[in-house]
Amino acid sequence: MSKAFIAAVLQDSLDCTGVAATKTADDLVGAIVAELKLEGGFTLPSFGTFSVHKTKARKALNPRTGEPVRVKAGKTVRFKASPNLKKTMQS
Repeated sequence: MSKAFIAAVLQDSLDCTGVAATKTADDLVGAIVAELKLEGGFTLPSFGTFSVHKTKARKALNPRTGEPVRVKAGKTVRFKASPNLKKTMQS
């Protein structure tokens, strides 16, 4: 799914201009990102939960050269589907 897809759905649903739908989609994604940064998680009922998890520093291999590379510690976002979404996907 892309912001363009979200904007198209919003435009059809709200019967608004493409510019307004694109701005709304940008604002929606921005609000989700801000909430993840601030609270460390975001839940959309009946869809799922996004949560921020810390990753440890580790060693990896460069796939081109096979040379060992150090990867810094960081953060990543994980998603867990809600039971309703899982049930819908099985049908």
